[in-house]
This record gives sequence, C-alpha cells and structure tokens, in this order.
Amino acid sequence: MARSSFSRRRLVGGVAAASAAGLASPLLGAGTARARPATASPAASGGAGGVRVLGERRTGGRLLDLTLRSPALGADAEVRLITPSGWDERAEDDRWPVLWLLPGGDGDHKSFTREYRFQELPELRHILVVMPSMPFYGFYTDWWNGGRGGTPAVESFHLREVLPLLEHRYGAGRRRAVAGESQGGYGALTYTARHPGTFRAAAGVSGFLHPLMYVKAVSGGAEFLGVDWRRIWGDPVRQRHVWAAHDPFHLADRLRGVPVHIACGDGTPGALDPPGTEPDPVIPGLQDLAGLFPEEVISLTEAVLGDESRAVAHRFRQRGVPITTHFYRGTHSPAYWERELRAALPALLDALHR
Repeated sequence: MARSSFSRRRLVGGVAAASAAGLASPLLGAGTARARPATASPAASGGAGGVRVLGERRTGGRLLDLTLRSPALGADAEVRLITPSGWDERAEDDRWPVLWLLPGGDGDHKSFTREYRFQELPELRHILVVMPSMPFYGFYTDWWNGGRGGTPAVESFHLREVLPLLEHRYGAGRRRAVAGESQGGYGALTYTARHPGTFRAAAGVSGFLHPLMYVKAVSGGAEFLGVDWRRIWGDPVRQRHVWAAHDPFHLADRLRGVPVHIACGDGTPGALDPPGTEPDPVIPGLQDLAGLFPEEVISLTEAVLGDESRAVAHRFRQRGVPITTHFYRGTHSPAYWERELRAALPALLDALHR
C-alpha cells in the first residue's frame, strides 16, 4: 500500500528527501525541494539585497507564492505567504506582524499549508506568515565551502534578501517571531541567536539544536544522501569555531531576554505513532549511535535530537534564557511537528503583540 505524503515526511524527517532513486530517510523534512538554477525572466523585478521577483501566483484564498532569483543561492527559489485579512487592500504604509515558519532539511515550505492547513487557523488571520524554501540539506547556513564562502548562502537568502524584500513590497512589519521543524527547528534558534533583535520569540520542534554534540547526526545523514557535509561548516575539529558559531548551545548568551520554546520526542513509539510504525531506515554513521539509547527506540534521529534538545534547554536555563519545553514519547514525525507547532503558537503570537 502506498504511503501518504504525510507518512513519507516522517521518513524524510531528519536527513533529507533522498536520492533521485527514491530513497527516504529521517534526517530532513518532506518531499524534495531542490533549488533550481537561476534563469532569466522578462517579468523579473528588482528587490532588496539583489533578489529579484520572477513571479507571483495566488494558489487559493490567502496563499501567495513568490518565485525569486537569489544571488545568495545562485538559484531560483520560492517563498509562500499566508497573507493577512485586508492585505489586498493595504495602503503603502500598512504593516503586519510576521511569523516565519521554517521547513525541515528537504526545504518543503508548502507542508505548513498543504498538510497542516495553517491558513485556516483564525489566530493567524491578522498575521503575515512567511514560509521560505531552503536548498536540500541547506542547514540554514551560509556554507563555509572550504573557507571560500559562496553558494548556497541560505542564511543570507532568508535574512538579507527575503526579509527586506517582504518589508519593502509585501507589508511585513518589524515585529517577528519564528518557528520550525527538524532542520527548521535548528534554523529558528540559530537565526534568532545570530541576529539579535530580529525575532521576538522562537520555537524549535525536533531540531538539530547542538550539532557539535552528535556530529554524526550531521555527517551520517549527509553521506547517506551524497552531500559533502564538510562544505557546510568545515571539519568539526579544525573548524570547530565555525561549528560553534552556528551551534545554539554555544550561542545561549545571545538569547537572553528572548522567549524560546523547545519540543522533541525521545524516539520511542508515542501517542501519534500508528500501531506497527516502522523503525527509521538504517543510516550508516548515524547508526553508530544506536548503542547509546534504549532498545525500544525506533526513531534514532528523534532520540539523538531529544538528547541535543535537553542539553540545549539545560544550557539556556543556566544562562538565563526564558525557555519553556515539552519532551514526550514519540518519533521524528510530522504528526508531532504539527501538534507541537500549534501548541507553540500562543506564546509566539503573544510576543508579536507585546
């Protein structure tokens, strides 16, 4: 029997969509969403940070899809917006609070509306919701690339291209909060820490929150998918300073005063796992960590991320970060991500309206 797209997203969860042959894995997020090589368009219009709007498309109700040419990525990319009530009749100086939702490592930014149906939530009717895509296994990072930098510069795409573009042309205000799942959970916390004052609150669900704690959670999944993981932050020993500069555990002091919520499962079957839920696929390298966890763990990815999340939560409390947590029995699965993101919304929206 064919799996639903929702079920496939559990398998893709942490590593990434998989190869063209259709392999699926738990270290990313959902269907494959690779950035497309940039192509010229006569309809292109200029934007902030050199990004260009190639097209706008209404996809039903309040949804608006933007196709962008990004110098930071060296590719075309997409951003989906849930526009607030009254947005189509906005005056030039109208501004709305903004909620960013960051997808997992496959970059499937449409899952928040396609599967979670966030556009139907009444509490978001007066919020501009921003759901940017991300290159496959992009890790919300301007890649180190052997010290040369260059593409993909994911962090720059989101915060130096998309963010000012939305303020310039789409009514985005300066009151922002951010949340994400899997790699997106990592992105929510690292963006907030690395760019103080940009987001008023952050929530990370099943996030890779402490890359230096379990390096094999990054390298094993990348090697499984054919990604050269050393291009992201370099070698974890020789370039430890680069890893630490992108590791929320080591950025705790930058989050003082910012409400943070962390949620993660423990990798064991939980309330939202159907009977007979299959274990995660075996990922060489990552599987070396299996002996650290109880035999009842069926989602090694979530068990690893649960350990990371607890370590980061403890560190944040030590450093005075206002943090709330929810740790539970459960796997690396979209069913939990939807539940936890919805549960985090009230605090995120409260921060937007303070």
